[in-house]
Amino acid sequence: MSEGTVPGAVPPPPSPPPPVVPSATEFRVDVGNNQNSKIIVAAGSVTMTSKPQLPVTDIPQAEFDAVRLAWVDLSVRDERVRTAAKVIERLTGGGSRLAVVAGPPGYGKRTAGIKALWEVSRAEENSQGRALKLQVIVPDWERPGFPDISVLPDEPGTGYLLDVAAEIGSWQNPGYVAEQLVSHAEGLRFSGSFLVVIADEHGWPEAASGTVANVVARATARPSARRVAKSHLEYVHRRPDRIHWLDTAPSEAGLVGEAAHLLADSSRPEDAARLATTLASAEDSPEGLKRALSAFQEWLSDVQDVFAKTEANPDDRALLVSALFLDGKDALTVQDGARTLLGESPETNVRTILTGPDLTTRLTTMGAEVKGRTVSLDHKSGYARAILLHLWQQRADIHPHLLRWLDTITSPKGPGADRLAVIGDLLVELAVAENDIRVVKQVHAWIDNGDNSPGHRELIARVLTVAAEADTLGAEVRALLLDSAQETSEAVATVVALVCQGDFAEHYPRQALVRLRHILDRAEPDEAVRTAQEALRNIAAREGQLPRVWSTVIKWATQKKHLAGHRAFLSLLDPHVDPYVLKVMLAAAEQKQDVREALVEGWNAALADTRVEADCRRLLTAWAEVRKTKDVPTELVTEILNQVVVEHLYSTPISALIFGEPGVANDEAVIELRRDLRLPAALSSVRFAHERASAES
Repeated sequence: MSEGTVPGAVPPPPSPPPPVVPSATEFRVDVGNNQNSKIIVAAGSVTMTSKPQLPVTDIPQAEFDAVRLAWVDLSVRDERVRTAAKVIERLTGGGSRLAVVAGPPGYGKRTAGIKALWEVSRAEENSQGRALKLQVIVPDWERPGFPDISVLPDEPGTGYLLDVAAEIGSWQNPGYVAEQLVSHAEGLRFSGSFLVVIADEHGWPEAASGTVANVVARATARPSARRVAKSHLEYVHRRPDRIHWLDTAPSEAGLVGEAAHLLADSSRPEDAARLATTLASAEDSPEGLKRALSAFQEWLSDVQDVFAKTEANPDDRALLVSALFLDGKDALTVQDGARTLLGESPETNVRTILTGPDLTTRLTTMGAEVKGRTVSLDHKSGYARAILLHLWQQRADIHPHLLRWLDTITSPKGPGADRLAVIGDLLVELAVAENDIRVVKQVHAWIDNGDNSPGHRELIARVLTVAAEADTLGAEVRALLLDSAQETSEAVATVVALVCQGDFAEHYPRQALVRLRHILDRAEPDEAVRTAQEALRNIAAREGQLPRVWSTVIKWATQKKHLAGHRAFLSLLDPHVDPYVLKVMLAAAEQKQDVREALVEGWNAALADTRVEADCRRLLTAWAEVRKTKDVPTELVTEILNQVVVEHLYSTPISALIFGEPGVANDEAVIELRRDLRLPAALSSVRFAHERASAES
């Protein structure tokens, strides 16, 4: 079976969360009327002591279908493939609740792990009356080279899958980490949970100890790819009528199946699953089947033919490259794009203009479709990607020229300005398909090339986001993002902050926070810092993420004394931007003394840092204003600020709050807060005299 997610499968939408029913110890907070509204917030989850656990996702239904309906455990030699059986033995053999599936790529390790968890879940349901909840752990380690096993989830009655095959080679102390994993899994026995870890062929340190070696379930054989494809066609896609396309034995007419040649004994199960998906969705006609087979082969023969026919014709090759990026544009725009790529001006010689094939003929000869004046490659799904891969692999010298040309056509007035998303998708596919960090670095170098428009930055952020989540390439890209967050370039840091606003933060919130900290530590509050602040607020407003963000930020601010921590603290608690975090934190502070103390400590740390003096002033004013609206606990806000004022009587932001500033007219909310603060008697008389003098002047 497939080692990765079944190709072509779309996971079902997540189930809606269960309604929150407040208990006697829980309290309700109304945070409506803001852009990130939450109707009920269990702010009791905000804590100063516990470490947030790694995020988890549900196993896609398509992968369950593969192991439930279309399981194959026979090799090409008709031998039993026992990988899943070994995993079950490790999980249920009386030792720790851990099985490590080790082996080379392409042996169906992930699917074997899911199969084992599903079988164990069925056994638990039969014996205990309740099936396991099966989930995938996202390896969102704060320091990927030093995994912190203490943050692994350990909910009762759960079967966990943790895939570290792409990163285990970078672990700095694999023996220690392995021992910690075994220890963690021993604790899972008491909660009725299980853990399957997917490793590579050599990374798991079996020599570290007997206990570490005893949890290994080694994949030594792969399922027959032909059997996998046939099983998927019949049971997953419900198309048994198409199985004959995979037959290797000649039919009565002496013909083998039209798709039989696409799988060999060495083919991977994931390729077989992808072929089954392709065949299941093919048009039921000779031409439809031919198109499906070409798509599965990524149009290899078509692309080779086109490049062979144009060996001495760079004009047509440039036209093809222009067509794949400007798909959907008119033919003349595509031709102009080709000339720009070649660095040539329009032809002026009439004899040359009238020589050779017509533009439409040239385009259709290279596989494009021209309807009216519109050029498209959409009729050959994946053809544009295949051309780009061939060009990138076979013509390495084109890399910088191609990227510069893409800058030109995607500029605000360029012909491809409205195709940024599509061009980004092509570049993502290129980066992931090549599985080469050098490709991503080529795109990364594109950040600081002089085009600092928002669209340009967002395009690159999109490429980096998808590449950072790729199965094999992702670990290297995430390391690149960490290095980039510490660069002096404002454009580069801004792009990393944009990455941390998207799906990357959803799947790797801990790593996103680490990268944002480096950006927020920049000396000047530039665009990168502002984008990072927005990203931080975005993460905090996501379901279930505020406790993680708060515990991290308060540590930065009070323990590490980072500038990043002070900026983050002030930004999160600014009600002018979004009152959600402030409302939840104040509600938590009403219930928990340690949260209240942390708010005071955060203020004290920020006020002691003159680099955020202006931010402190703005937030003091903002708190005064939101306090007047009664949207927050008035007495609590006053009490917190009282403690802060006493600690920082002589800091500029506090003196400005108490006494005002020359030329600055404070509004009613600030004046009201000023009068409510409980100041030392001597200071109160000075303030009264100051206010009277100001009123008389």
